[in-house]
Amino acid sequence: QVQLVESGGGLVQAGASLRLSCAASGRTFGTMAWFRQAPGKEREIVAAMIWATSSALYADSVKGRFTISRDNAKNTLALQMNSLKPEDTAVYYCAAQLGYPTTWRARQEYNYWGQGTQVTVSS
Repeated sequence: QVQLVESGGGLVQAGASLRLSCAASGRTFGTMAWFRQAPGKEREIVAAMIWATSSALYADSVKGRFTISRDNAKNTLALQMNSLKPEDTAVYYCAAQLGYPTTWRARQEYNYWGQGTQVTVSS
């Protein structure tokens, strides 16, 4: 059974850092990603990683502030978030697919999802 379990969310002030983790089990994935969804907005890509090469892709809004990484031994995906802004407030979701997405930003490309973890950044 495939499971993606996120952890690490919380309430922080602007400028602070948080680290999210996604523990994956049940399958080996080709691509894993972080998405986020703010109230009243569509779910959007944050970052993605091609597992075989560790190639990382980022949304423009988080480049230079967020870093996606993996721990092979633990089959875990992480998202280090620095210099957080109020506009980063959202539920963050871990997502995965077995292969490689044609359009890495598209949520439809990902077959497996975690339940999400809330990140709230106060001004």
